[in-house]
Amino acid sequence: MTNTLMLIVFGVLVPAIAVFFSLWKGKKPINYIFLAISLALYYGALFNFKYLYLFSPRFNYIIAPIVYFYGFDLPGLAKFIRNRMAQIVLLLVIYVTVVFFIFLAMPGDYTTKFLDPKIMKNPEMYEKLKEMFGVNDPWYVKYYKHMKNFFNLDMGISFSEYPRPVADIIAERLPRTLFLFLASSILSFLLGFDLGKRIAWKRGGLADKTATLVGIVFWTIFTPFYMLIIIWLFSVTLKWFPLSGFITPSKWFDAPFNSQDVFIKLLWTELFLLVVWLVGIMISGRLKTVKAKRTAVWSSISAGIAISVLYWATNSMGSYALDIVYHLALPVIALVTLGFAGDMLVMRDTMLEVIREDYITTARAKGLPDNVIRDKHAARTALLPLMTSFVIGLASTVSGGVITETMFSWKGMGLTLLDATLSQDTPLAIGCLVFTGILVLFAHLVADILYAILDPRIRY
Repeated sequence: MTNTLMLIVFGVLVPAIAVFFSLWKGKKPINYIFLAISLALYYGALFNFKYLYLFSPRFNYIIAPIVYFYGFDLPGLAKFIRNRMAQIVLLLVIYVTVVFFIFLAMPGDYTTKFLDPKIMKNPEMYEKLKEMFGVNDPWYVKYYKHMKNFFNLDMGISFSEYPRPVADIIAERLPRTLFLFLASSILSFLLGFDLGKRIAWKRGGLADKTATLVGIVFWTIFTPFYMLIIIWLFSVTLKWFPLSGFITPSKWFDAPFNSQDVFIKLLWTELFLLVVWLVGIMISGRLKTVKAKRTAVWSSISAGIAISVLYWATNSMGSYALDIVYHLALPVIALVTLGFAGDMLVMRDTMLEVIREDYITTARAKGLPDNVIRDKHAARTALLPLMTSFVIGLASTVSGGVITETMFSWKGMGLTLLDATLSQDTPLAIGCLVFTGILVLFAHLVADILYAILDPRIRY
């Protein structure tokens, strides 16, 4: 019954909606050409017609809607998103291809490292295993298998953590990295944005000179050395925080659930607070006075924090979540102090350029209050480069987290990538690199959309 219902929904209703929309909005033959191509791709994936899909059915599900909307003359932002999605798919294929050929060019093969030496002494058995693993296949066969597996979300089996699939390892480690870097990035962004705009507005004063000097020190300091200082001060000397790791093993020994479940719930809590904050900002944008805007933002944040605290206080996982947050505190302190310095300097330099613009002079001539000119007119424009840096920084958490996660023994994506590279765990290394590329591609799209929202001069 379930299969029949799914077939009716996805095999009949979804295509029917697409056909109806084309007949309703379509005024040119091009609409029906793209409709036919997209339906062929869609049904090829749905019924697994091997001659109607490239790499895998999932790949068709991705490109079918893009092809479909190319038949319509969409308005500005929708057209931009459609074109960028097509570019992302193309760039993703190129990126995965480049990663494949880089690893293909590496000397030797993985069988020499991971097979039992006794098997390798038996030439016949060794050759059979190489044949089974596809080591002797031509490069184009390997490439097709690689792309097919990738779009089927099958990244292979990890050599170093055999027999765990790479996808399962990424699903385990990713929440830890996202939780760490999302918290630290948001805090450093808020601190850097607020302090940067204030010191730029009061440029030349003692606060400006002091904050700039401190920012340059933190921005240029050798990261591993600084983190060693943080560990020595707060863990070894003061003993305020644990030395490393992300949980206390003794506390979790008899836990009725695993740490992964708690990590995921904590990540959802972070995302909830982020959404609440963004909603507060959207509400404040419709208000007129600065006081009302600040009240709306802080009220939404306070409500989000209160709901989150109440949820964890009444949850059986609450004490275990607190243990994770306790281990999280030290790397967050390190990342926030390092990150906010760069954000502050970027915001300050951009603000110094913006306040020289003619519209700022006009606003002053009209007699607008300084805080209104600074926050509503100057800071919003100066925010654009900082927002781009923030979004791209979030996308680069895998590569950027190598140092941090290694220093604090935080078993996330960064440390996983490093361990996979050092142990020559090719499937796991490829999976981490490919995932990083996907994050960066979508981050660029998000950054461009935010540009259009924040700057009324930008239209697509």
